[in-house]
Amino acid sequence: MTTAATDNARTARLATVPPPGPGERGEKLGSLPELRNLVKAGAVDTVLLALPDLQGRMKGKRYDAGHFLKRVAHQGAEVCAYTLATDVEMNPVDGFALTSWETGYQDLSVQPDLSTMSLVPWMPRTAVVLGDAVHHDGTPIEIAPRQILHQQLTRLARHGLHAKAGIETEFVLYQDSYAQAEQAGYQGLRPVTAENLDYALDHDPVSDRFLRRLQRALAGAGMPVEAIKTEAGPGQIEVTFPYGQALTACDRHLLFKHAVRTLGTRARLAPTFMAAPETGRANGLHLHVSLWSNGINRLNVPDSDHELSPTGRHAIAGLLASLPDLGPFYAPNLNSYKRFTPGSFAPTLFTWGHDNRTCAVRVVGRGESLHLEIRVPGADANPYLAMAAVVAAIGYGIEHQIPLSPAQTGNTYRETGTPVPPTLAHALTAFQDSPSARHAFGADVVGHYARLARLELDHHRLLVTDTERQRWLAHA
Repeated sequence: MTTAATDNARTARLATVPPPGPGERGEKLGSLPELRNLVKAGAVDTVLLALPDLQGRMKGKRYDAGHFLKRVAHQGAEVCAYTLATDVEMNPVDGFALTSWETGYQDLSVQPDLSTMSLVPWMPRTAVVLGDAVHHDGTPIEIAPRQILHQQLTRLARHGLHAKAGIETEFVLYQDSYAQAEQAGYQGLRPVTAENLDYALDHDPVSDRFLRRLQRALAGAGMPVEAIKTEAGPGQIEVTFPYGQALTACDRHLLFKHAVRTLGTRARLAPTFMAAPETGRANGLHLHVSLWSNGINRLNVPDSDHELSPTGRHAIAGLLASLPDLGPFYAPNLNSYKRFTPGSFAPTLFTWGHDNRTCAVRVVGRGESLHLEIRVPGADANPYLAMAAVVAAIGYGIEHQIPLSPAQTGNTYRETGTPVPPTLAHALTAFQDSPSARHAFGADVVGHYARLARLELDHHRLLVTDTERQRWLAHA
C-alpha cells in the first residue's frame, strides 16, 4: 500500500528529527493516505484520538474511521478540560487553574499529532492517534504532560543536544480480574507465579501465553520490544524497549500500558503498575538516557569507553541536584514512596556510580552506547513527567556547570547523602518551594501538579486502613 505520497510524507516528517540510531525500528502508519487505504480495505473502522492525562493514561474518544479522516484529522476535536484537571478517579475538583466549577468546565481542543498514528492490534480494526491539548486559539496548554516534555526537550536543544531514551518498566500480573479483585476488597491477591523467576526461561503456560500475545501486539503496533523477562518478585515482569527519541519513547510507553491492561483484562488477569503493590515488592520505571548532537554521543570522552565528558559529568550532577525537588513528577502518590527501601533495588539516596544498581543514577554501557540509567521513577509515574524531570535536571546541571561528586563504588544503602523524599508530603513541600522547579517548568505547571499532589494527600488523610486496625484495634 506504499505510495509515492506516503514515502514523501514520511521523508518530510523524518527530516524534522535527528536520524534514527541503532535499534530505532518499528514502522508506524506514515500518513493519512495509508490509513485511508486501510479503511477502504475494511482493515480499520475505528480511530482512537487519545490525550495523555495527568496520570499518564490515554483519554479521548473513539471515532468512526471515515469521520476521523474527513474532519477530525484536519480540524481536531473538543474534550472537556477536566481531562487535565482531575484526580486518579476522574473526580472533578476545584483548585485547578485550567478549569473548575467556577468556569463551567469548558472544553479544550485536541490537535492530532499524525506522526504518532499506529495500528492497535490488541483491539480489532482499530488505529490510534495521540493528540496535543491546545487552547481554542491554537496555543499549547502548558500543563499538559506531553507539552511539558516537549518544552524541556526544546530547552535542552538550546545547548545543542537532544535526548535519546529507552524505557524499562516492571509490573505485576495477578490471577483473576480487576472486578474480582475489587469484590474481594483487594485482599488475597494471587500473582500468576509464586516463586522468584528472575531471568527464568521456563514459564508457566498462563504467563507464556500472555507474554507472547503482548510481544506480538506491540510489534504489530510498530513498537517491538527489546526484551521481556520475568523478575524476582512473584508475578513480576520487566519489559525493555529499544532506544529512540525521548518523546517517542514516552508515546510508546503510553500505548504499552494500554496494551498490557487490555490483554490482561481479556485473559481475566489483573496487571498493576503500582510502585509497591505489596509490602516488600517494588515496580520501577527506569529511564535510560543519552545526549547526542551531530550523530555523536556527548556523554563520553571521544575514543574512550567509560570516561565521562564534561557534559556527561554536568548532566549527572544536575540530576543529583535537581531531582530531589521534583518528586511529584516521578513519584506521584503515597504508595510511590513505599518503594524506596534499602535492599529493594530502588534508590534511597541521590548518588551515582558505574554499573551500580544501588545508585539513583547508574552509568552503563561503553563508548557510543554509554548512557545514564535513572532508577528513581516508579512504574506508576507518568512517563512524560518523569522524563521531563530528568531532562530538566540534566539541563540544569549543564547550564550551571555543576561539579560532580565522586562515584559510589559500594552499597549506597549504607551511605549518607541527599535522601529520596520519604513521603509525598515531603516531596510536595520541596517541589512547590523550589526556585529551580519554577524556573524550569513555570509557576503555572508547578502549581497545577502541586494541587494534584495535595489531592492525593487529602484523599488519604482521613481514611482508616486495614493496617491501622490490625495494629491498634486491640491495643489502643
